[in-house]
Amino acid sequence: MVGASRGAAPGPDGARAIMRGLMSLPSTASPPAALRIDHVAAPPAAVLADPRTLAVFGFGDTAPASHPDPRYLHVALPAVGQAPLECWQVEAEVVHGRDDDIAWSAGGGLQFGALEIPDDGDADAAAAEAYARLRRWLAQGDYPHPLRIWNYLDAITDGEGDAERYRRFCVGRARGIGRELAPGELPAATAIGHPMRTGRFQLYWLAAREAGTPLENPRQVEAWRYPRQYGPQPPGFARALLPASEAMPLLLSGTAAVVGHASQHDGSLHGQLQEILANLHSLIATARALRPALPSQPGPQARLKAYVRDAAALPAVDAWLQAQLPQVPRIVLHGHVCRRELQVEIDGILR
Repeated sequence: MVGASRGAAPGPDGARAIMRGLMSLPSTASPPAALRIDHVAAPPAAVLADPRTLAVFGFGDTAPASHPDPRYLHVALPAVGQAPLECWQVEAEVVHGRDDDIAWSAGGGLQFGALEIPDDGDADAAAAEAYARLRRWLAQGDYPHPLRIWNYLDAITDGEGDAERYRRFCVGRARGIGRELAPGELPAATAIGHPMRTGRFQLYWLAAREAGTPLENPRQVEAWRYPRQYGPQPPGFARALLPASEAMPLLLSGTAAVVGHASQHDGSLHGQLQEILANLHSLIATARALRPALPSQPGPQARLKAYVRDAAALPAVDAWLQAQLPQVPRIVLHGHVCRRELQVEIDGILR
């Protein structure tokens, strides 16, 4: 199928009309949404040639900075060695296009979307604009439920007190959403800082026709209940999300060495990694109470991304993951966590 990005791109109404028309064709009942995530060592064009490919991500300087296909997104965070592509695939043919500077693709009950906002240093304004556009996009489309969101911004911990850029990002995100989300509406999410300035705020997401179930970690205070010491606006995300379809993986938010609401093991990379592993196991146990078929720990079908504040520590984190979780494919990236004392954060999927 030729995507909407080939030739003249339709406007938002035209693109959505195409998608609604495709979904209205006579067919058998749609299968449950299913997402497969793989790490692939191949050129983007080879992966994008598969009509079931929903999205492809290239990391660092060794990946192409751009591609005409809207399903490809470059993430500027440097990686350990030459990182493989992260490839999302669904069990259906995918349509795709660009509308209002949003790159999108959809198929199999799921939608990928991405946008970039110029960031001249005002993290509040950039986040507010990005999330207002995301809110309008979801409200007007056929995939209104965000399951998972990634945020990448420059200099995430620059500034002091309430002027810190992450705290301003949280204020802007809430302003862009326009209302306080109920706990049952919160998506899983990651927010990471670029170690070198890019001049842009990058936002991408996975959305679905059906809402998922947000999950919290009993070892941690819910992020949306953080006390005032962390800023005027608490972060708006759930620690993980369990999609409605049992064919979907558990979606793990960015997970750091936080117990209660306090950072742990300041100055100890090994201590923080061990605490993260304990938090991941706690989240998995919470998810298995609702979906017992999930594995009890990450295995070959899991996929993890680690974000490491100090570039010199990337090989050590990579080696630790190999020793602790040798069967789990991983990508290790140089990125700044949203608290200065936190050296590493890990997100991913479990199936």
